[in-house]
Amino acid sequence: MDELVKSLPSPTLPGLHLPCLDAHKGWLFKWTNYLKGYQRRWFVLSNGLLSYYRTQAEMAHTCRGTIPLATAHIGVGDACHLVLTSGGRSYHLKATSEAECQRWVSALQQAKANATVLMHHSDDSGDEAPIPHEERALTQGVLKTLASKLDDLSTCNELIGKHGAALQRSLSELEELRASNDNTDKVKAVNERATLFRITSNAMLNACRDFLDVAESHSRRWQKALHYEREQRHHLEETIEQLAKQHNSLERAWRENPSSYDGDVSDDNEEAEFFDAMEDSTNVCSKRTHQHSSVCCISQTISFSSLRRTRRTRIPDKPNYSLNLWSIMKNCIGKDLSRIPMPVNFNEPLSMLQRLTEDLEYSELLDRAARCDSSLEQMCLVAAFSVSSYSTTVHRTAKPFNPLLGETYELDRLEEYGYRSISEQISHHPPAAAHHVTSQRGWTLWQHITIDSKFRGKYISVMPLGNIHLQFHSSGNHYVWSKVTSTVHNIIVGKLWIDQSGDIDIVNTTTKDTCRLKFSPYSYFSREVPRKVTGVVEDREGTAHYILSGTWDDKMESAKIVESSQGGGGSEGKQKTVYQTLQPKLLWKKYPLPENAENMHFFSSLALTLNEPEEGVAPTDSRLRPDQRLMEEGLWDEANIQKQRLEERQRQERKKREAQANQALEDGQDIEGYQPLWFDRKTDENTGDATYFYKGGYWEAKERQNWSQCPRIF
Repeated sequence: MDELVKSLPSPTLPGLHLPCLDAHKGWLFKWTNYLKGYQRRWFVLSNGLLSYYRTQAEMAHTCRGTIPLATAHIGVGDACHLVLTSGGRSYHLKATSEAECQRWVSALQQAKANATVLMHHSDDSGDEAPIPHEERALTQGVLKTLASKLDDLSTCNELIGKHGAALQRSLSELEELRASNDNTDKVKAVNERATLFRITSNAMLNACRDFLDVAESHSRRWQKALHYEREQRHHLEETIEQLAKQHNSLERAWRENPSSYDGDVSDDNEEAEFFDAMEDSTNVCSKRTHQHSSVCCISQTISFSSLRRTRRTRIPDKPNYSLNLWSIMKNCIGKDLSRIPMPVNFNEPLSMLQRLTEDLEYSELLDRAARCDSSLEQMCLVAAFSVSSYSTTVHRTAKPFNPLLGETYELDRLEEYGYRSISEQISHHPPAAAHHVTSQRGWTLWQHITIDSKFRGKYISVMPLGNIHLQFHSSGNHYVWSKVTSTVHNIIVGKLWIDQSGDIDIVNTTTKDTCRLKFSPYSYFSREVPRKVTGVVEDREGTAHYILSGTWDDKMESAKIVESSQGGGGSEGKQKTVYQTLQPKLLWKKYPLPENAENMHFFSSLALTLNEPEEGVAPTDSRLRPDQRLMEEGLWDEANIQKQRLEERQRQERKKREAQANQALEDGQDIEGYQPLWFDRKTDENTGDATYFYKGGYWEAKERQNWSQCPRIF
């Protein structure tokens, strides 16, 4: 019995402890940004938290970030590569060897399992803000104590159950031997087990009391700390808002009178540290020292990178206009809709150039792809990006404005997403546009798209012709693909709905990897998931490595193939290939639509900002188009008047060019057709097709605000 009593935890001091969570620390390489790549960081795994520092000495004063493992996903890649996903962020890490990588993975998984048990109810929103070392140590000590008490309670619970069952058996045996005189040993055994049960119960009660005392003593302190943190966060948000307003005012004043602000730029901040790109500037600032220090830190951050502009989140609601659709469409069957004047009632307040730019809604997929070491994994992300461009169309049955010849559209998102985009309408019949995007995060995208649309009576088919090109700066991998056919159904009777159908063949012209995506057309009789997309990623030898699956309006996943075999007969006597795969991983997930989207043409958050007025753009920019602007404001009658005026002016310009061409023919002169302002026609080296390449000059003209070469089209 003495040995059993010794196994009980102490009623006042923790007798049992969880496995030590401070068991792993060392150097790993962490991805920071495209310019810096992977940087060496000192990582410390402690109490379910993975913290990192630039040096070991920094552990005493500055933590660069903390990743809570309780809610994190631990993924293992190739070449000593592991990915931690927590709070919507991905942290890409590399070890120096496969053995070291495996040790880290084992330690992280064990820490995650323990942290899940010990996870306390706090704000795990992904903040990586460092906290004072003493406060962190105190909090961790309290958590350890509570964990120890919980372990004590668990041990006591097991012993109570064990001794309670033994006591019950002894009582039953004593009851059976009540009539017998020789029951001295049985009574002794019952007394011993009753004593054990009483000791265990007392230990349980004491452990409960200790746990309750510790929890109550720190509950008020934690509530007070939480209230203080909320006040500090609110104060910081107000400070940032005030600084943003001051920044905008100064910027506006400088534009109006730049000569008043001439002078040397201060170099006082030369030695100021730049934190990793994945760490929020607000996290960097919230060191929770003094209020003055926080404001100074925010000011430093603003001096290093401009505050992001607040973009609009709504546009005027779409008015309810009735229209006799058949009276307009009955004479259009079989015709190219781009040649038929249409009222704005059929449109949405965006031009085709803006819709083309909307393909960049999920540009972060390309940012991730630029960081991939494996070209096959990169292909998966490129395929997901090609599918994501259709997710914004699922409720968008209205047609965009057909741009005027020479119309342009720029989208400068360097501050927010690291890219900027320029597109130009290079042909009116057939309508064609050229588009060029350069990203500071490691990629360039360009395309030359011609739209062919036909009205078939019950539906409208829109067939984009041309190729999309994507090149990654680091690897040089060059991808080429085209778009599928979009079909709007129930034009005359019923509710309008849109479908995408056809195949997308993506080719990496550098490595010869391929991916064929199949967009399954919707069928009432099919049991398939609507809007289904499937695909297979193959290397240059034709070996399949990944299976892609999902829907073009929601998400795409990839599953790595581990084995393939020939299955039963398929259609036309062909054998099907059966693939065994690992668990699928999410590549892309559609963002939810903004509130009230159904009354704002079902625009996404990005689409709501595309037509937002902006200073300094070219006079040919789609934002300045009057009929489109009037339509957005709900003034459709006025918009139709402006649309007719612009179309008539464009017809006159075309007749003028045709007359000049005929005169040149009569004079025996060379005829030079319409030449775009920002793009040149050249032969593509990879496909051999004639396409349009950005020749430069637009952003330089914007910086100088010299638009003298731009035509007057509005």
